[in-house]
Amino acid sequence: MITLHWLYALAGAMFAAFAILSALDRSHGKRFGNAAFWGLMALSLLGGDAIGDFGNGLLVLGLAGLAGFGFIGRSHPPTTSVEQRQGWSDRLGNKLFLPALIIPLTAFIGTLAYNYTPLGSFGLIEAKRETYVFLGLGVLLAIGSIFAWLRPPAIAPLQEGRRLIDAIGWAIVLPQMLASLGVLFAAAGVGDAIGSLTRMVIPEGSIFLTVAVFGVGMAIFTMVMGNAFAAFPVMTAAIGVPLLIQGYGGDPAVVGAIGMLAGFCGTLMTPMAANFNLVPAALLELKDQYGVIRAQFATALPLLLVNILLIYWLAYR
Repeated sequence: MITLHWLYALAGAMFAAFAILSALDRSHGKRFGNAAFWGLMALSLLGGDAIGDFGNGLLVLGLAGLAGFGFIGRSHPPTTSVEQRQGWSDRLGNKLFLPALIIPLTAFIGTLAYNYTPLGSFGLIEAKRETYVFLGLGVLLAIGSIFAWLRPPAIAPLQEGRRLIDAIGWAIVLPQMLASLGVLFAAAGVGDAIGSLTRMVIPEGSIFLTVAVFGVGMAIFTMVMGNAFAAFPVMTAAIGVPLLIQGYGGDPAVVGAIGMLAGFCGTLMTPMAANFNLVPAALLELKDQYGVIRAQFATALPLLLVNILLIYWLAYR
């Protein structure tokens, strides 16, 4: 049976390759820092179960130390030549994006076929993991199609992947860490404290005010923690479940789904969501590193209001 661990192994092998290529790159001034960082990422994916909680904790501290003290940096590995890339662009144009479309199409079609045809009865894939498996398969098929079509150097996909991931840097790990932080906050009782404060401030029976506090709270906690997935367990434990769902009988699907959208409004307005807001500015070499955030404010605020109104209207109509 194909399980999620197969994908962990695939991703771990990729990060291990990045680590090896970084260590061998003599032109990169921070090659050993990058090699250590991506090596630790590979270890977490390939052997996280074996090293245990304490080992994983040390691993995270290692990642934070390497990033915090500036031991990692951008790389510029040689892959294809400028002339080759320009030639493909002139000759093929937008057709170059076709391999990228293989990934979502494989995930979409594969998931539907597995769940709605007899294919699923064979039990080839771990339950509820089929989309992830077909997503990974789509990546492999896309890479294979590129080799068959363009015939780049054998090492080009890994070198290009290393170039891109080095440009993103430590921010690639931020969503996982912030999501873990949200679980820790919930376990520490932060949600209970916020829920108690909400009951003290908002009069009993004020459904709309409670919905508004929930939506705004999702956005604010997302801005602080950088990730709506980190804010969700805190605000759901504080207001979503005890007040909006159990207290006032709101639709759990509406509260949960649109509550997440309210959190995503906070994602648009915070530098803590570095992978969304700071990385694009860095990759595009914008003069204003917060330019993406400034451009998104005008969308995020009215969208937050719309989400609050939708929760109230759909969950309690």
